[in-house]
Amino acid sequence: ENKQREDRVSRHQDRIDAVVGRRTEIQEEITQSKVAFGQLTEKRAAAAENINAQRRKIHELEMSLGQAESDIAQCRSRIEEAEQAVAVGTETLRALGDRVEKLEGETAALRTRRDQLRLNLDGLAHTVRAARAELAEVEARLHEHQMAVAQTSVRRDDLVARVLDELGVNLSEKYLEYQHEEQDWTVVEAEIADLRAKIDRLGNVNLDAINELAELEERHRFLSEQQADLNRSIGQLNELIEVLNRESRERFRTAFEEIRDNFRNLFRKLFGGGKADIILEDPENLLDSGIEIVAQPPGKELRTISLMSGGEKSMTAIALLMSIFKTKPAPFAILDEVDAALDEANNERFNRIVREFVSESQFIIITHSKRTMSIADRLYGVTMQEPGVSTRVSVRLDQAEVA
Repeated sequence: ENKQREDRVSRHQDRIDAVVGRRTEIQEEITQSKVAFGQLTEKRAAAAENINAQRRKIHELEMSLGQAESDIAQCRSRIEEAEQAVAVGTETLRALGDRVEKLEGETAALRTRRDQLRLNLDGLAHTVRAARAELAEVEARLHEHQMAVAQTSVRRDDLVARVLDELGVNLSEKYLEYQHEEQDWTVVEAEIADLRAKIDRLGNVNLDAINELAELEERHRFLSEQQADLNRSIGQLNELIEVLNRESRERFRTAFEEIRDNFRNLFRKLFGGGKADIILEDPENLLDSGIEIVAQPPGKELRTISLMSGGEKSMTAIALLMSIFKTKPAPFAILDEVDAALDEANNERFNRIVREFVSESQFIIITHSKRTMSIADRLYGVTMQEPGVSTRVSVRLDQAEVA
């Protein structure tokens, strides 16, 4: 019995030793757990602080996003107004250009007419001066001849009277047909008649030519002022166009860089890696430059989008479309068969991207993919339960799940 009691005591002692050992291990585990708990507490505090910081950052980003959206809306409004102003200015510029060409043609015609009138006026003035000088000379000679004739007549009358008194001979009757041989009176009369005919052929002098010249010069001055005004307007329009182009280039550069960053991130999300980029073919000419899209899916070499498969093209196009959409979200969007060329894995990535945008926009997706249908809130379709009879169907998935 004593031996049995000693054996029991020995077994109990072993159990006590085992319990003590286990208690020691448990105490060590408790100590490690306390240390781990302390570390977790510190991590939790740090995580809470990080969460608060992220929340504050998110709030700041939301405020910045709201301000940016407001600025973008204002910028778009200003761009529309500027585009309208450019259109109006372009039309005005075209009309002004046509008017300038017309006025230049009229000015050239008026200048030609003015020069011709000046030439005609100078010729007429020269002819009139020559005719007047010749007429004055003829009148002087005629006056001399008339004086000589008068003196001769007086002398003749005296002679006739003296002969009649002294000799009783009437010389006028006796020498009625006498012609003086030293003077050719026919030539003199013909010359006088010719000069009078020349004066008649000259006609009346255009005394209004000077007034017409003054009117033409005044019209030329007016047209020159109009042309200068048009040139100033053209310069102002060119300056406005340059300002609009400069602002458009700056806004395009900003939007392009933002879309570029979004495209890179969304491409990696859709493909699960890889890299992609959009590159301007002519960076110096932003408004007329083409855009090259290059992409490198995971495990493949860098290539342009034209060399990719149908599914890769669709995924790249979705990434680009969503990057543009992310830059300026719209209230809703319609996507027509964008997932038609996608396999199951890529379709799932596409669905995740759509879910990220649901908080900001509503999507109407036309699809035949079950995976895409599974993320919808409401389904619309057409079924033919009876041959030849089509029926429209609308299903609320959340209500269907509750039922």
